[in-house]
Amino acid sequence: MKALVLALACVAGSGILAGCSHLPANPKDDSTFQYLLDRKSDWKENKVEALPPLPNERDLIAFDVSQNSPLHYAVDAKSLSVGSDDVVRYTVVITSPSGARNVNYEGIRCETYEWRLYAGLNADHDGWDRSVANDWTRIENGNLNAYQASLYQDYFCASKMVTGNAKTIINNMRLNRTANSLKQ
Repeated sequence: MKALVLALACVAGSGILAGCSHLPANPKDDSTFQYLLDRKSDWKENKVEALPPLPNERDLIAFDVSQNSPLHYAVDAKSLSVGSDDVVRYTVVITSPSGARNVNYEGIRCETYEWRLYAGLNADHDGWDRSVANDWTRIENGNLNAYQASLYQDYFCASKMVTGNAKTIINNMRLNRTANSLKQ
């Protein structure tokens, strides 16, 4: 009986080894192996030619960032779009308790947890200023006023993907359906 078991083990072992014959002769040669995270991305951002009109008060959708923040945050529903490059672009209006406003046109890239500023309200408050634009920057969670993280986590993105088209995102924001509330 032991001989039969030993014979079967040898046959099975040689079958396994035969199945491994496609491996490189030198086991240290992994030149054809590539880690998923090391692969070059072929992602290309859509060019932002035209900027949306400045927001109207009636089109603003408020959203929460932090109970500790005295600022009021809102997104202009008419400016929100989801590009074929999977970037959610939107106009955000940040209002201080004294009424001072900061208006920016931005984008969030769900795949990489990054945001980008395309333009801000000009000094005359009658148009956009592209000179303030920046490149893609990692979203910071720890900032007191990290509204990009709030938009990313609550409305725009899930599992590094956009949560839906612009209409779906806007409806979720209007109904205050955050990612956490949808899980329950």
